[in-house]
Amino acid sequence: MMRKLIIAPSMLACDFTRLAEEVKAVERAGADWLHLDVMDGHFVPNISFGPVIVEAIRRVTRLPLDVQLMIEHPEAYADAFIRAGANHLTVHVEAAGLQDPHVLRAFLRDLKRQGIMPGLSLRPATPAETLKPYLPDVEQVLVMTVEPGFGGQAFLPAMLEKIRAVRAWFEGEVSVDGGINPDTARLACQAGATMLVAGTAIFRQPDYAAAIQALRAAGRSP
Repeated sequence: MMRKLIIAPSMLACDFTRLAEEVKAVERAGADWLHLDVMDGHFVPNISFGPVIVEAIRRVTRLPLDVQLMIEHPEAYADAFIRAGANHLTVHVEAAGLQDPHVLRAFLRDLKRQGIMPGLSLRPATPAETLKPYLPDVEQVLVMTVEPGFGGQAFLPAMLEKIRAVRAWFEGEVSVDGGINPDTARLACQAGATMLVAGTAIFRQPDYAAAIQALRAAGRSP
């Protein structure tokens, strides 16, 4: 059976003056999950939002909240995001607080014990092989197809080989984030992606439902 393609609008690209309305709009438009980018200004050169915003979004939707912690010490803040309503937590293999393999493995296993879907991500320059020791402990791998930190960047075609490599080793969700539009969605899914995180390709379009459907159709095309 073909795995369902997950479309996760990246809320970083929404109109934050209308946050609740934007959440409801993409929910009605057919979003499967909501992707929330948490940035601390250290791990990446940008600051986004914290648990308060996650909690606010949780109050207005039942969709799964897919929280990506682009921060130096995710182990110090994970509990706050879980309390705020995160269903999935993805951390970076490069995060300073998780450089000890025993610490990272224990962290991922603890998330799973709490009923949280654990995920692991990596920057474009980080070799895919870095993830291999941890794949038994995660349910999602997020391949960044741009340098993390800012939305609206162009998709890096060299990341397609990384997606293929991860797909060959891993049976869980393979997510891609960065520069996703119908053209790049098709390429990413052909390489093995099963989840598309898209910001401007949805929130900068006049019809969110049409935008999500275009991504879904592109991801299914041969």
